[in-house]
Amino acid sequence: QVQLVESGGGLVQPGGSLTLSCAASGIAFNNYVMGWYRQAPGKQRESVASISSSGSTVSADSVKGRFTISRDSAKNTMYLQMNSLKSEDTAIYYCYARRVMTGSIYWGQGTQVTVSS
Repeated sequence: QVQLVESGGGLVQPGGSLTLSCAASGIAFNNYVMGWYRQAPGKQRESVASISSSGSTVSADSVKGRFTISRDSAKNTMYLQMNSLKSEDTAIYYCYARRVMTGSIYWGQGTQVTVSS
């Protein structure tokens, strides 16, 4: 059974930092591209960042220079370090795992990030 479990969300003031984690089980971690999407109230889900098994990363322009995605194959876990948070970063953040060979995708349940003073 595949499970992606996010953690680390919460309430933070503008300019603050949070680190999200996504722990994967039931998959061959190195066969998957891992990534994060987010969905703000009333908006479509948007891609935030992704990372391949070799460590290549892609990030949305809106988070470049502020967010850093990483993965630890020994722990089957992916991270999203978020710095200089803005109110517009408020959203539910979902992690996903996309199998390279087939394109099949698994999703986590989401974690709420709220940036507010």
